[in-house]
Amino acid sequence: METELGQPLFQRAGRRVVPTAAAAVLAGRIRAALDGIAGALDEFQAAMPPLRLTAPPTFASRWLAPRLSRYPSVGTSPIEVDVSPDIRDPSAFDVAIRTGRGGWEGLDEYRLAPVEATPMLAPSLLGTRTLNGPDGLADFELLPHPDWDAWFRGAQCETPPALRFAMVDYPTHELDANAAVAGVGVALLSPSLFRPLLEKGLLIAPFPYVLTGPAWHFALMRADDSRPAPRQLCAWLCERAHEPA
Repeated sequence: METELGQPLFQRAGRRVVPTAAAAVLAGRIRAALDGIAGALDEFQAAMPPLRLTAPPTFASRWLAPRLSRYPSVGTSPIEVDVSPDIRDPSAFDVAIRTGRGGWEGLDEYRLAPVEATPMLAPSLLGTRTLNGPDGLADFELLPHPDWDAWFRGAQCETPPALRFAMVDYPTHELDANAAVAGVGVALLSPSLFRPLLEKGLLIAPFPYVLTGPAWHFALMRADDSRPAPRQLCAWLCERAHEPA
């Protein structure tokens, strides 16, 4: 660099190497220029309207929140997250994460991950008992879930005729998981979303079979939205979904 600039940048002062006066001036100018660029980027980003992202409560807390912290912050719109289980008026969001089989009219769909479910319960609820097969779940109280019959079919077991269900039907899988950890009953939960509870030993999944699909978690955006920001966010979410667990 000294050759390109045509003058020295450092000089010896005893045992030390210190910048020359010209180098100190150059460093100050470069620092001011970088500060100006950073300020311009901050002003540009502040002027960008936020992206409105809506997602169901459990998916938002278990999957979305840990990943959004890694979303690029430079040159991208800030993100406002709304937690809702329903698809609202398309004008109310820029990107929506929803569960279903696809086919939403007027929306472009990005597949993230299939919906999964397998029985989970607290070790304290199992106690000294042994679950030798799916039919053994008849000995426990189950938390209501619309896919119990589908799980039993997939596990090659007829649904036991005398299943007992808890009186409370919780509105989210997060609440189901909390109830299961408390020993209220056996919950049908996603082993991917609730892996931390399994790894900590708060819940156990006694059977290898995991009901997968046919529903998927989708990132959705309006098909007539020509802005690049929503599509970039959808593509980024797809990349995160395909990362190794």
